Amino acid sequence: MPNGNAALFLTHRNVNRFRSMSADSLPPNFVPSPARGRVLVFDSGMGGLTVAEEIRALGPALGIHYSADSTFFPYGDKSDEALRARLPTVAKALCDRVKPDVFVIACNTASTLALPEVRAVLDIPVVGTVPAIKPAAQLTQTGTVGLLATPGTVRRAYTAELISTFARDIDVVMHGSIELVKLAEAHARGEDLPIEAFQAAQAPLFEAPGGDRIDTVVLACTHFPLVRAQLVASAPRPVSYVDSGAAIARQTIRVLPPETEARGIGGHAWLTSSPEDVPDLALVLRRYGFPNVQRVPEAPIEITSAPTEL
Repeated sequence: MPNGNAALFLTHRNVNRFRSMSADSLPPNFVPSPARGRVLVFDSGMGGLTVAEEIRALGPALGIHYSADSTFFPYGDKSDEALRARLPTVAKALCDRVKPDVFVIACNTASTLALPEVRAVLDIPVVGTVPAIKPAAQLTQTGTVGLLATPGTVRRAYTAELISTFARDIDVVMHGSIELVKLAEAHARGEDLPIEAFQAAQAPLFEAPGGDRIDTVVLACTHFPLVRAQLVASAPRPVSYVDSGAAIARQTIRVLPPETEARGIGGHAWLTSSPEDVPDLALVLRRYGFPNVQRVPEAPIEITSAPTEL
């Protein structure tokens, strides 16, 4: 049974919203959480910014910081062995530097693979990210759900277990796309991308056996909400896209230690590469409210490269 402590499951969001929750899209009766404390959001690249936005909207008094394993981006094409060995080391180095109250792994690929290993090396709550399969299964009217993810998340045993547990009577069609991750990053950098690129990236999902019955698509990579509007516009027919960002934000607030005090206003970002080596990433981080971008101390992190065979 999947561990329910990983931001899992995910009461679903209003699927008519085609963007992440933000301060200008909250319902009129929304009451923000008064929670205080320091939160560190982590991903390999820019995708975790969608989660940071959700947390910021729900907990405006939190000090939210960001971190990216930019040297090893993207995680979705790396081997399980390389990621399982690397993630605890990177997480420990980052948390030793930032000293957060909660560490949020805003990456499906990392969470479905190495969440226990990361928790084992940290003495603070760790919130993970997993595909929003349960709400999608509750939402579908056709009985067929699409899962759009990285190849790593698609092949993960944890993903299969989620489907078995929460979508036993639902057909789940899966497609893993590194290209869509790269498109999302390019879009975040401000590049002008043709809508046909997004159509091609998600087309294999709808062209797979059973894909013609998909009415709900799980965005099982935190990069993908960055291009939700493009996916909606390029889908072959109207479908609902769901993700786990709002649920991760709620879980982050839920696991904050009691009586946590405010410790700064946030806005720092740490990378495993020099900001000068990834100027586009640094620019996007500043645009998303993280103006202070710096490199995490390099010594604790072993830089390796081990792409998997896709």
